[in-house]
Amino acid sequence: MDSKRDFYEVLAVERDADQKTIKRAFLKLARKLHPDVNDAPDAEEKFKEVNEAYSVLSDERKRANYDRYGDPDGPAGFGGGSVDMSDFFGGGFGINDIFDSFFGGMGSQRGGASVRTHGRDMGIRLQITLEEAAAGCTKTISYTRLAPCDDCGGTGVAEGGSVRTCDRCHGSGVVIEIQRTIFGQMQSQTTCPVCHGDGRVVDHPCETCGGSGRTPEKETVELTIPAGVRMGQTISVPGKGEAGIRGDMAGDLVASIEILPHERFDRQGDDLVCTIAIDALEAIVGTDVNVPGILEGENVVVEIAPGTQFGEHVVCHGHGMPNVSTGLRGDLVALIQIVTPTDIEGEDLVDIERIVAARTLSRIHVEGSGTDKKQHHQSKKARPRNKRS
Repeated sequence: MDSKRDFYEVLAVERDADQKTIKRAFLKLARKLHPDVNDAPDAEEKFKEVNEAYSVLSDERKRANYDRYGDPDGPAGFGGGSVDMSDFFGGGFGINDIFDSFFGGMGSQRGGASVRTHGRDMGIRLQITLEEAAAGCTKTISYTRLAPCDDCGGTGVAEGGSVRTCDRCHGSGVVIEIQRTIFGQMQSQTTCPVCHGDGRVVDHPCETCGGSGRTPEKETVELTIPAGVRMGQTISVPGKGEAGIRGDMAGDLVASIEILPHERFDRQGDDLVCTIAIDALEAIVGTDVNVPGILEGENVVVEIAPGTQFGEHVVCHGHGMPNVSTGLRGDLVALIQIVTPTDIEGEDLVDIERIVAARTLSRIHVEGSGTDKKQHHQSKKARPRNKRS
């Protein structure tokens, strides 16, 4: 888009226009320029221009930056991480689907397909940290959906208009055609071309929503994430998906939970596994290691017994993740790694050398004694027996 083109000029609104005026202007232009209803070669480019202008002027922060600095991202060009809604929605349901549903859903009725009057569920992928999954949290989600039209209250009918039964199909949504052939009469059933399968027609549709009773709207909801939530678990907000046509039932907002990898813990069910490195001397005499737990302010004491070997597991009961159903916590499992110390010097090193030397002599003595006994046994076994005469 031409950077010199003013966004207010694109939408043909005054600079002090309120949000409702900006939205109406956008919808009016978008309905004319959407590629599904406009065959002009530059329609798609103009539609993108209008969409860009609306995306800025409908966002209070971006609009304030644009008014003050001429840039929606502010003076330094940083917008604080805007979300690409095409990536935000899961299951292939993105912002383009929302516009397709709005501009094609009740206007052109491509291919004469029957109308879906129930609103669809909308799916999002929500990333949280392991700490948030352990404690539970509340997340504020902003997204765009087809919401009930403000101007007609979701009815799709303008002031003074009404909804009546379709004269062509008499409310059935389908028409039956009979053709005479050489084989006799052939009967076929097709979607009604007048009401497009709805069974009803609006004699004076709302200009803002085109008679569908819904328009693209920015929505903000709060999601409550329960403690112990697992990867892939879904949380639904009833009625916050796509609005139904002319007041029909709305779909749900369905959030699929994604838990980010943790730098210290690996989650296995309700247990948390971590690695603790101690030096060889600590492994010999035993030690206690303080480990920050997964909950805020939690400290877990891992008691390592004398003689602990490399790769052993130490279990700290009740310090893992809470179970989302029972609330009972799993275990923290510490995998022990033993590291040879390299900073021992002086008398400490001499003392260790004496201990090692004494243990070596003792081992040689024990192993030597064992060898003598073995050789004596083999020698005795190898002697030939005296034959009886």
